[in-house]
Amino acid sequence: MQPEVIADCACEVGENPLWHTIEEALYWCDIPKGRIFRYSPITGEHERVYEGEIVGGFTIQADGGLLFFMARGSVKLWRGRGSELVTIVEKIEDERETRFNDVIADPAGRVYCGTMSTAQRLGRLYRLDPSSEVTLLVEGIGCPNGLGFTPDRKHMYFTDSFTRAIYLFDYDQQHGDITNQRVFVQVPKEEGLPDGLTVDSLGYVWSAQWDGGEIIRYTPEGKVERRITVPAKKVTSLSFGGKDFTEIYITSAGGENKAVEGATAGALFKLCTGIRGTPEFFSKVGL
Repeated sequence: MQPEVIADCACEVGENPLWHTIEEALYWCDIPKGRIFRYSPITGEHERVYEGEIVGGFTIQADGGLLFFMARGSVKLWRGRGSELVTIVEKIEDERETRFNDVIADPAGRVYCGTMSTAQRLGRLYRLDPSSEVTLLVEGIGCPNGLGFTPDRKHMYFTDSFTRAIYLFDYDQQHGDITNQRVFVQVPKEEGLPDGLTVDSLGYVWSAQWDGGEIIRYTPEGKVERRITVPAKKVTSLSFGGKDFTEIYITSAGGENKAVEGATAGALFKLCTGIRGTPEFFSKVGL
């Protein structure tokens, strides 16, 4: 199982690979440059479809649009090439000096969205409800990252890269509450930082390793089941896609410094494992 390069866009921080089930295409972003890319397995072609303000993460709406989580706590809706951004949340006053990072929609269409730390305080995790109401859930986060849900939808995973931990919460699907935070996996210092995350159909957790050059599959009990080397040091995130969800798409960073980070740093990779994933949930904010 060797990841192959699908699109080398030399991303500075490629992130948030997300399969668009309506379009049968993959979207991902380059955070610092405010770029969104689209790859179509049908044509084998990729293209930049958006360039503008920083997009820290995004979800796919139930109507096919993309919900951008940006700087200063701003959330905006994008409906495709050439369309104007529609503001859903203008700003979060406490986030005026930072930006969103990783995000995920839940079965009810809510979005859990983390913000980066500043010099004054650590990061936070919020919940954005379909009504556009924003609720603060967790404080004291070093670097909010990969999120995912267990197949029974009773628990939620959440990564803090700076503590090198993937946490597990009890998750209340009806109300969207998360409680009882505990450590699911503690990553050794020499293995890099846990970054993006996804969960397959068997409940195994896949984690990208920033500065670790690999992705790791953990059992539901938190034991390492396998490691797969990726030809990029800074592996940022991963997501299942394809018609049968047996393809894993992997993003990476360092494309602005390939001499140090490697020839394929910042590229999008594809890995075919035969292991089936599940579609991510649609957000339903403002619908």
